[in-house]
Amino acid sequence: MDKNVERTAVRFRNRYGIDVAADLYVPKNASGKLPALVVSGPFGAVKEQSSGLYANEFARRGYVALAFDPSFTGESGGTVRDVASPDVYTEDYSAAVDFLGLQKIVDRDRIGAQAVCGLSGMALTAAAADSRIKAVATASMYDMSRSMSRGHEDYYTPEQRRKVVEHLSRQRWTDAEKGTYARLSHEVPFDENGDVAPSDRVLPETLPADADPVTANFFDYYRTERGYHPRSINSTTAWTATTPMSFFAFQLMTNIDLLAPRKALLVAGAEAHSRYYSEDVRAKAPDSVDLVIVPGADHVDLYDRKELIPFDRLDAFFTENLA
Repeated sequence: MDKNVERTAVRFRNRYGIDVAADLYVPKNASGKLPALVVSGPFGAVKEQSSGLYANEFARRGYVALAFDPSFTGESGGTVRDVASPDVYTEDYSAAVDFLGLQKIVDRDRIGAQAVCGLSGMALTAAAADSRIKAVATASMYDMSRSMSRGHEDYYTPEQRRKVVEHLSRQRWTDAEKGTYARLSHEVPFDENGDVAPSDRVLPETLPADADPVTANFFDYYRTERGYHPRSINSTTAWTATTPMSFFAFQLMTNIDLLAPRKALLVAGAEAHSRYYSEDVRAKAPDSVDLVIVPGADHVDLYDRKELIPFDRLDAFFTENLA
């Protein structure tokens, strides 16, 4: 926490009646009406991790910033724990705008969104449907619908996609019969025989010597003192096993063209395995979306490496587009 920032725990309700837990970051001794930002992400993280770091930094720079736990996760409500929904998570952004716009210190005509990793697709989707979000910035953007329904870099073959659907459908029967919700991989891998091979953890408890670089990068954040949090799904467990079903059905950013004339700024690491997500969104909406590539940065570096996160560029973007 910056000494010039005050943090307050708050709660608000989305239009599905779910209580969303958040931390409100406000510059100390602030007066008048300030610009505000809704902040969330990464997918499977909580507000005490990356989004809190971003919110604290923006509050230090004069914004009111609201870092929230998506529904069903962290300290937010929702009876079934650790289930994800592209629709509900998108709604959480608009509900956060509702909350901010009712604060006396906030200029409701100057509200934007800053998203990290897997909540970025929801932020862009929310902005396309909610014109109260005047500008959007993302860091290490992931399109979770594309990731879950097509695999990394769209590697799933049509046969593999059908196998994932079959796996999820069988799991629904298992959950219904047991009356519980199993936890398995939200991005379903395949073994050497071509069969689905889900795990009951997002990340292993210990890092194998032969771990791939992407797993190693995520492990270095979520499973070490650097970013571990006991309420973080990525740090401790896995999502509900049927979570990918709604991401097959609900494609994010379908209406990205409706963002115009408002703007988005996407920030990606030059070495990030996720860089192509930002590049593809930029190609879809070149008049509305700008892209910043950070040299030497991987995907996870933009979670917390303040020397690499281009906060000055993000601040300038919001200053201009929340004017």
